[in-house]
Amino acid sequence: MAQGPWFYCLKHHTVEDRDGCAERHRLGPYATREEAEHALQSVAEREERLTSEDRAWRDGD
Repeated sequence: MAQGPWFYCLKHHTVEDRDGCAERHRLGPYATREEAEHALQSVAEREERLTSEDRAWRDGD
């Protein structure tokens, strides 16, 4: 059984180990397979938080 690090493949929408697709198609590395499975959710949450912080900074809040 493969062990980490784990990556989320944007091309195939699957979790892969280090021998997967080219790095330009992947998010990661992640320490666990479960973290890699939730990569898109993590990216969306991070983007939402950063956008909110940028908006607050821009508006002087």
